[in-house]
Amino acid sequence: MALADPISGSSHRLKYSLFHGVLSKRLVGYDTERSKGEHRHVEDRQEQYRFRTVEELVSDFLADVRRLRGE
Repeated sequence: MALADPISGSSHRLKYSLFHGVLSKRLVGYDTERSKGEHRHVEDRQEQYRFRTVEELVSDFLADVRRLRGE
């Protein structure tokens, strides 16, 4: 989704939320929030994420999902 202004902590106007989980439990997630900026969740860990391009975002997300699944 394109926003009128960037979310605090972001240099772009995209709002995104990517989710991989089971039974409503998030295992991998990448998202933007006004209070947290851009970040990712991998299992119980949360860390900042540096968005570069949509293609790299999807690639990074899928790589984390594959790694978690042992692929």
